[in-house]
Amino acid sequence: MGHRVEMMTTTGTLTSESHSRFVATRWSVVLAAKGRRDDGDSRRAMEELARVYWFALYAYVRRRGYSREEAEDLTQGFFARLLEKDYLADVDRSKGKFRSFLLASLKHFVANEWDKSTAQKRGGGGIIALDSMDAEARYAAEPVEAMTPEHLFERRWALAVLDQVLLRLQGEYSASGKAGLFAALRGWLSGDLGVAGYGEIAQRLGMTEGAVKVGGHRLRRRYREILKEEIAQTVVGPDEVEEEIAYLLSCLRTHR
Repeated sequence: MGHRVEMMTTTGTLTSESHSRFVATRWSVVLAAKGRRDDGDSRRAMEELARVYWFALYAYVRRRGYSREEAEDLTQGFFARLLEKDYLADVDRSKGKFRSFLLASLKHFVANEWDKSTAQKRGGGGIIALDSMDAEARYAAEPVEAMTPEHLFERRWALAVLDQVLLRLQGEYSASGKAGLFAALRGWLSGDLGVAGYGEIAQRLGMTEGAVKVGGHRLRRRYREILKEEIAQTVVGPDEVEEEIAYLLSCLRTHR
């Protein structure tokens, strides 16, 4: 999926209503369960986060020089053992970004804890099921030659966030019977829809050109809102959301 970096910039801050809901974000649920390995809510929250960001970790391991099979075993084994050991015990709640926690924990796992003879095998009951063919195809498409493992992780983390935003946005439009409008206007998000395109879309959808333009503005506004919500799931407090969005943008600008 293509994303134009410039349009990701957000304005304003979280509302008081958003602030009151912040305690229910996935990452805050995980952190709240520090030291309680049998916490079901924590495990479910971690599984959801893992499903979104696993490829960023797989790409990091591959860039470190491990083979496809080793990268699969390491990524799967990492998530399988993530809640079995007390990895959360040393997480600083004041600096508890999920992005930072994932990479630091994986580095520790790779350096100190992986034993090939006992590694969690692919598809063997780990916290997530890896699609090895898809993972390797995606990795092969990465511009890895000029990127450090850390830079590649950051790039894939940023793109994973944006992909989640698009998936949620598409789901909302489909649920409201506007799948066609989303399909026609999604190019607006990446800057691929020129002024001349509005008239063509209006004719195709049976709308006025003005209505199409309004639809484009609403799509962009909702995209920004969902972006904030997705970032909120990966940081500890609402005051970190804007900072993390800025970091996401820098990853896309610097590591393309």
